[in-house]
Amino acid sequence: MIFDDIALLNDLKKDKEVLKDIIWDMEPRLRITEEGKQEEKIIRGYIFYIDKMSGDKPGLFLMCHTTMGYAETVANIDEIPDELIAEAIEENKGKEYFGMYPINKKLEAWLKKELGLQG
Repeated sequence: MIFDDIALLNDLKKDKEVLKDIIWDMEPRLRITEEGKQEEKIIRGYIFYIDKMSGDKPGLFLMCHTTMGYAETVANIDEIPDELIAEAIEENKGKEYFGMYPINKKLEAWLKKELGLQG
């Protein structure tokens, strides 16, 4: 899926290709080996992350990673309750990477419910 504009939650709900390629257990940072080099593992899929540098308040976004090593933010989820974002930031404050934070399990559960992915 290639977006002309940044997608919203309703756009994601309709796109089964994106939904099946969401990586739920990946943090929004480069994998670094003990030797300080970037890990060679290829990431392909979509990763949700929280960005504190995007504006007045933290936001929830979806990033697309391609097998060619390219990454681009493709969606902005405005519907997320502020308290869920604040809680995820607090829980993951030690995992901040250039103003980005991973989501937590509570936020993941909210997203899966909203996207119709609960089984």
